[in-house]
Amino acid sequence: MQDMMVPDMKDCSDCPIRHRAVCARCDTAELALLEDIKYYRSFAAGQTIMWAGDRMDFVASVVSGVASLTQTMEDGRTQMVGLLLPSDFVGRPGREAATYTVTATCDLVMCCFRRKPFEQMISSTPHIAHRLLEMTLDELDAAREWMLVLGRKTAREKIASLLAIIARRDAILAKNAEQNSLAFDLPLTREAMSDYLGLTLETVSRQMSALKKDDVIILDGKRRIIVPDMDRLMDEAGDDSDGGFLS
Repeated sequence: MQDMMVPDMKDCSDCPIRHRAVCARCDTAELALLEDIKYYRSFAAGQTIMWAGDRMDFVASVVSGVASLTQTMEDGRTQMVGLLLPSDFVGRPGREAATYTVTATCDLVMCCFRRKPFEQMISSTPHIAHRLLEMTLDELDAAREWMLVLGRKTAREKIASLLAIIARRDAILAKNAEQNSLAFDLPLTREAMSDYLGLTLETVSRQMSALKKDDVIILDGKRRIIVPDMDRLMDEAGDDSDGGFLS
């Protein structure tokens, strides 16, 4: 499958993920260096971006859309092990092969950097190296917290936690994180949610309906989610309202 046609992109200064991506602390001169090695790629929902074991010639930041990370066992069983949301970084400098299979769960745009030049920039551009370290540590914290979600939380808390993660990330990117009432488009199908959370499809549907019935969320069409009170959703997730790793 070929990449979709990439829409016209704005300058880096107008990028929707500029304040959270790996280039967040770059000055004008550093952005100019990145400009020389970057390009955009767009993928359709369901398209595989890379297979585990594939040679990676690029690293990238998710500009819009969501991708899933999956791992396949020797007997063919697969497990979704992570999500890549806007501003998340794809790939690991210094590693030539992809560790996980990455798949677009909805239409996706990535800002890509040629891997070798990017690796060279890390050693000469402290702002990029420092931001990449920060993002790596944030990802580690999130992975540890997600172990709690999967291992200890009830089905209702798992659903609420996932919705809270997506809602807060969407709010931060839209620069309205202070608002307590949020609306966002859910980038995952019920099937994908069940895979990621280790629940049955029936349980996901039942818990989504229960959250709607209890006015924790409002469903506007198939994918639009309205959260009237973010603090209440956080309570349902079993987390403090300050959000912790969700912020």
